[in-house]
Amino acid sequence: MATTKPHILVYPFPTSGHIIPLLDLTHRLLTRGLSVTVLITPNNLSLLDPLLSCHQSLQPLIFPSPETPTTNGRFNLHTTQLHDLHYPLLLQWFRSQQSLPAVMVFDFFLGWTHQLASEVGVPSVLFSPSGAFGLSMFFTLWREQPKIEEPDNEKSLVTFPNLPNCPVFPWYQLPPLYTRTKEGEAIWEFRKNVWLGNMASWGIVLNTSTGLERVYIENIKKQVGHERVWAVGPVLPQDGDMASRGGSSSVPCHDLMTWLDAREDGSVVYVCFGSRGVLTSKQMDTLASALEKSGVHFIWCVKTPDERHVSHDYGTIPNGFEDRTAGRGYIIKGWAPQVEILGHRSVGSFLTHCGWNSTLEGTAAGVVMLTWPMGAEQFMNARVLVEQLGVGIRVGEGTQNVPEPPELARVLSESVNGARAERIKAKEVREAVLKAVAKGGSSDKEMDEFVKQLNELERTAMAKAR
Repeated sequence: MATTKPHILVYPFPTSGHIIPLLDLTHRLLTRGLSVTVLITPNNLSLLDPLLSCHQSLQPLIFPSPETPTTNGRFNLHTTQLHDLHYPLLLQWFRSQQSLPAVMVFDFFLGWTHQLASEVGVPSVLFSPSGAFGLSMFFTLWREQPKIEEPDNEKSLVTFPNLPNCPVFPWYQLPPLYTRTKEGEAIWEFRKNVWLGNMASWGIVLNTSTGLERVYIENIKKQVGHERVWAVGPVLPQDGDMASRGGSSSVPCHDLMTWLDAREDGSVVYVCFGSRGVLTSKQMDTLASALEKSGVHFIWCVKTPDERHVSHDYGTIPNGFEDRTAGRGYIIKGWAPQVEILGHRSVGSFLTHCGWNSTLEGTAAGVVMLTWPMGAEQFMNARVLVEQLGVGIRVGEGTQNVPEPPELARVLSESVNGARAERIKAKEVREAVLKAVAKGGSSDKEMDEFVKQLNELERTAMAKAR
């Protein structure tokens, strides 16, 4: 008897840092024989091109973008506009389908879709673009809603006795989506409902592995009260051309690889603060001075300020810096093919803001991680790298703890030249990560189990329809 492969609706939050890992998961689902529809906005449609070129069972569902872009100052307005614009369109789409998808997989900023999925009778599956520690922290914040006695003291400490290892964080290191919202405001209620929807989802897919975050994965199962939590990551591309993943490189990839080919193994420091991170003047000057003093070879991905930063302090590359570091420095102004850079034999360390995508890409490449978290859940990710995995070296913390240039220069040099324990540990973690995603590894088995559950949902839905 012929069987029908499950059809999945995938709904990423429309920014590249959230779309890319969910598309990586989509690729895994497609290669396992599932049919997938991806809800995408017109300005992000090109990110689907690599998948559309090799998977006939992938279909885009193009919905309009909100008028307000996802800028830092307008993020609240964008998220609510996205709800108001897409909720009725999604409802209409579901009601127009002859057969419903087996599940809807959604990003954690779109937890309001759980209500919609319940309305149309489709199970909802949360995909977390953050790690298990970060997601567990988000769950804890919105369930327990901790406060501090001195609201104006951002260094006030908050203890989390219900999280593994009872971590303590200063207020400024907690996600600003929680700390910068006041209880009772409309956006507070909206976000609270989003996270309640996330916690109520039928299942959770995590872009991590048991080898990286076992204790936090188990904690999430306790928080949501069921075992439908699958750690399938890192869902990084394992084959094919990775240079086009996430968009076109701002520099000729061949030229970049040629430059790296000419360097010794493990001798290059890669510096990048994410797809949206722009440094302050102090941070930029400190980093430039340290790179210059260190004498190391480096690739520095520098983001150009846009309309988000017009009224803010932001740094630029100091005059003469590129001339003074010519030959040992390579500046990328814009998008960088990060996975290819980190995977090159000559790259030995990664100065990072500790976004989860970068965290996974760095650990999978086996490089030393120099941690300088800036916001969101990045302070949690930094602790995983430094305290749990032993592959990270603390460098800075946002604008509150900017290192002195001579000290940063020393760490940069030691990260590629010294006999630090983190270099050995980074190689061990890399092997564990690669083993997890290989055939028969823990993440591969979790993915198989997730697909098995989807097939069972599809069979149950077909039986009810008869």
